[in-house]
Amino acid sequence: MHIYCVKFKTLRAFLLILLVAILLSINFGGSVAASVYFNYAMRKVPVYYVATDKKQVAISFDAAWGADKTEKIIEICNEYNVKATFFLVGIWVEKYPDMVKKIDENGFEIGTHSNTHPDMTKLSAENQKLELSTCINLIKNITNKDVKIFRPPYGAYNDTLINSAEELGLTTIQWDVDSLDWKGISAMEINNRVLNGVRNGSIILCHNNSDHILDALPIMLDRLQKRGYTISPVGELLIKGEYVIDNNGMQTAKL
Repeated sequence: MHIYCVKFKTLRAFLLILLVAILLSINFGGSVAASVYFNYAMRKVPVYYVATDKKQVAISFDAAWGADKTEKIIEICNEYNVKATFFLVGIWVEKYPDMVKKIDENGFEIGTHSNTHPDMTKLSAENQKLELSTCINLIKNITNKDVKIFRPPYGAYNDTLINSAEELGLTTIQWDVDSLDWKGISAMEINNRVLNGVRNGSIILCHNNSDHILDALPIMLDRLQKRGYTISPVGELLIKGEYVIDNNGMQTAKL
């Protein structure tokens, strides 16, 4: 009886190893099945941060309502020789075309944040693409540049939305450091959140019209640079060429 028990355990272990070997050899749409075992996402996941040995981070500003602080944000960034990314909502672009032009002319990156800022997971694929393409066209009519990145409103996404974005040539971007500036917290609290959470490859979320962003931003940029970080737009942080994204949203170069 003991001999049969040992043989059964040996056979079970062999079959498990064989199953793993088969899975590792299969490729599903360019994503190796090994992702099941090595934490790569089988579902669609946006980029939350980038795997890099470089001390580089990206700062982004979502713009949906209000623009009175945007020009000063640009001035502060220029003072520290920093370029950031602005994710713009289409209705904001229509209301502030001169500001969109200023953002672009100062060398900042522009991404789409949808056209009307809905929860896009509740839309059909067709309406998702309409939201994106409408905003893209509004931006391109002002800047004459292609839009390559997209941030979902409210951070809400699903496979359908990421597929819709990809079909329009967009990479979907989230963040791994949330300043929570939109909550009206103080400049000190904003900076504590950012500086305690930042790491190589981080994408920092801020908003262009939050209450204390103008007080927080110079401190943030100064402290990050003193820690040795290069601060760039999101597009310059992203990995070029083939990559994989794990379940935590880490973008890694595909080997």
